[in-house]
Order: sequence, then C-alpha cells, then structure tokens
Amino acid sequence: MGQARIFVARMAGLAVFGPDGERIGKVRDVVAMLRVDATPPRVLGLVVELGNRRRIFVPMLRVADVDPAAVTLASGSVSLSGFHQRPNETLVLGQMLDAPVTLRDSGEDAVVVDAAIEPTRSRDWVVGRLAVRPRRRLRRSSVDVLAWSAVQGLTLSDRQGIEGLLSVFETMRPADIAAALTELPRKRQLEVVDGLDDERLADVFEEMSESEQRSLLAHLDVERAADVLEAMSPDDAADLLGELPDDEAVQLLALMEPEESEPVRRLLTYSSRTAGGLMTPEPVVLRPDSTVAEALAHIRNPDLPPALASMVFVCRPPSATPTGRYLGCVHGQRLLREAPFELVAGLVDSELARLAPDATIEEITRYFATYNLVAGPVVDAADHLLGAVTVDDLLDHLLPDGWRDAPHPAEGGTVYGGEAAGHASGIEGPATVPARNGAGTTDA
Repeated sequence: MGQARIFVARMAGLAVFGPDGERIGKVRDVVAMLRVDATPPRVLGLVVELGNRRRIFVPMLRVADVDPAAVTLASGSVSLSGFHQRPNETLVLGQMLDAPVTLRDSGEDAVVVDAAIEPTRSRDWVVGRLAVRPRRRLRRSSVDVLAWSAVQGLTLSDRQGIEGLLSVFETMRPADIAAALTELPRKRQLEVVDGLDDERLADVFEEMSESEQRSLLAHLDVERAADVLEAMSPDDAADLLGELPDDEAVQLLALMEPEESEPVRRLLTYSSRTAGGLMTPEPVVLRPDSTVAEALAHIRNPDLPPALASMVFVCRPPSATPTGRYLGCVHGQRLLREAPFELVAGLVDSELARLAPDATIEEITRYFATYNLVAGPVVDAADHLLGAVTVDDLLDHLLPDGWRDAPHPAEGGTVYGGEAAGHASGIEGPATVPARNGAGTTDA
C-alpha cells in the first residue's frame, strides 16, 4: 500500500476484492488493539461482510491496497470464521467514533469524528491521528486533526474495567505488564496488583524498578508480600529485600518458607555488585551419571530463562547449591550434537574458567566477553558450585539507575516513530459526517 494516511470513516462500505478481481465483500469496520499507555493502537485488520451477511476478520497484512473505490487483498484465501471481538480490541467505526475525549494540552472536552490509520516502517498500521470536534464549537466544520497522543480517554485503562485489564494482562509478557503498570493511575495500579495471582505478580515484580517494587510491596499485607517473594527468583528476591529497611527484611524472611528463604539469605551475605550477589542459586545441576536425554529434558523446561538453559553444570552429590565437588559444565549446543544415551560425564568442559563469588562487575563483564558466554559458574575455593551468573543479571547492574523507568518499546518490538511518506489518494481527509456501523463480532 502506498498511502500514508487513510481516514477510516471513508472506508466504510468499500468493496473488498481478491487479487484476481473477485469480489469478496465490503468493509464494515477496522479492528485496532487498545494499549494501556498513550502509544497509538496497532491496527489488526478489517471486519468484512460477505454476500451472505456473515462478518469475518481479515488481517491487515492481507490488505494489498486501499483506494477511494475499493480494498484489494494480497490473497483471495481468507478465514470464514465469524468475527468475535476480544477484550483488548476496539472497533474504530463502531466504538471509537463519537467517543468523548479530552485534549491533553487544554483540558477541553471533545468528540472523535474520524480516525486516521498510518503505516509504520515495520509494515504495521497504527491509529496515528484523530479528527476531533471540541464540544464548545457548534459549527460542524470546526474539526481538528491531532496526534493520538494529544488526546486522552481512549486507552485500555480508560475504556476497560479491572476485569478487562486483567484479561489483557494475561496475554502479555511480564516486562510489558510492568511497563504498562507504571502508566496507570495509582488506584488502578493497586487494583491490578490485588487482582494478579502471586506467581504472576512475582514475574511482574522482577521486571520493575526498585522504587516501583518498594512502592507496590508496601501495599501488600506482610503475609502476601512474603508469598510473592517466595515466588520470585532468589536473586531478584534478595535484591528487593536488600533495598528494604533491615527490620522489614527480617520480618519478611521470617514469614517465608525455610526452603525458600535459605537461598535468599545466602545471597544477602554477598555484596550486590559481586558474582555472589548477582548469581542465581538454581541453575541446572546434574550428576555425572546423568544422560544427555535427561540434560535436554531439563533445559527444555519453558520456565527456565534462556541464559540458564545455555549450559548445565555437572557436580558430585549433593545437587542442590552449594553442591558437592564441581566437575565442569556442558554447553547446550554440545548436548544437541550427542546421542541421547551418552553420559554427561564424558562431555564435561572442565577447562572453562570459573567465577569466584567475590568477582567484581568488571571481572564478570570481561569473563563473558572473553569466553562469549551468556552464563557462567560461580564456584568457591572448596570447589562447590554456588550458582550461576547470567548475562541478564549483569546487564541489570551495568545499565544506569532507573533504566526500567525509561520509555518502553511498543508491544512486539515496533516503536512508533512518526508519519510515513506517501500520499493518500483521495482518502486523506476526515469525513464530514462519520460513518458508523453496528459492532460486528469476530475471531481474529
């Protein structure tokens, strides 16, 4: 598509054709994905009404061209499943037009009369502009075209109740939830925290800045705070406890189950900027008589972070850290090249240098750069494996303070960066009278 901006009200009723000219139906609406923050919502696709009046969903990537007379698809193959709207979706014609909004700069009330979709460099489309009419103006021609970020009242947090927000958060990565939470009003933040289960909240806490962690942890009663700390990775829990007053940290540790608090207590004995303070005490540890098949089964665990899945550590019993005598490691790529029945004892890399628990940030950085690794063993003077440092642990401490509070990339790695070039070929102006449709329902 060559258009830079298409006003959606002018698309209503446009005929939809396949690549060979066969008529498929007509446009009834445009589906966009609402966001929690002020980032322009991504356009997911079109609601198309077939000749039998059935409404289906056509992904935006299937749309090859839009002109004033018709929409042309890149493929004539479309799913005939009926359209069912999801909680984080909005119908631009059926739900966004005529919606009340507030202008951010002036605080003036307005109403949306049209919305413009624009392509990004990654071939996504976003609702980048809104045509709004301030309520105080009576003349119908007094329409202002503003950037999406210039108005408020249309984000997911504005339009959804807490149940809708939680259902959307269930589909998001913890890092994206953490970023979205920082954009919510304090009251809504606390409602989300109360609504998330302990495991999910622990995952989100691990992606937050220390100030946000402390603020939200203070909202929890001490019993639930201890439960959330138990569900966090020991190294992340230790980092958070290290930021709390001593008496509060002691109280929370006492409420945690002993088997959960013990590795956290050990981590707290090290400086936070050493290998002992950065390491996770729960890497994949195997006995020498374990097979390659067993090792692969461990690193296939979907809950294991990718960096920790890059190697397994072979030790004499006991296997829990601090282990028996450390023998060496086996790299994940080596495991993939060996027969499943082979023993890991025969594959051990015993020559790889080890990190001492008091190794500094600079020494750890040089270690990863020298050996091209994403994880490394932390071994004490008595040859006990204490844990493993991963590159993501290191990056958390190399980045400047407050880096988690910086602007977050949009979901899916697409950063909205301005207008695309091109011309709109006759559909670049907002409609004088916005076309509306009833909200059809679709399964995207």
